[in-house]
Amino acid sequence: MMQQGFFRVTLVAAALALVACGEAPQDLTGQGVKQDGAPYAGVGSSQYAQTGWKVGDKASWEQQLKARAQYGQNDYTRMGTQP
Repeated sequence: MMQQGFFRVTLVAAALALVACGEAPQDLTGQGVKQDGAPYAGVGSSQYAQTGWKVGDKASWEQQLKARAQYGQNDYTRMGTQP
């Protein structure tokens, strides 16, 4: 009876070990991996696009990011004059 239990546990452990070895490698160069495009390429016409930004223009994209960081996300410039 004890040998039968040990045999079952060994068999289950061997089965789990073999299943774990069957996973396919996950590398970035494999087929089916979609590479992201450049962020300044845009997604086409959108109502959320900032005016003055030209689709596909990297310099315009960087200028818009700089303006947003300076005036939209900087609390010191948004507050105006300090008391």
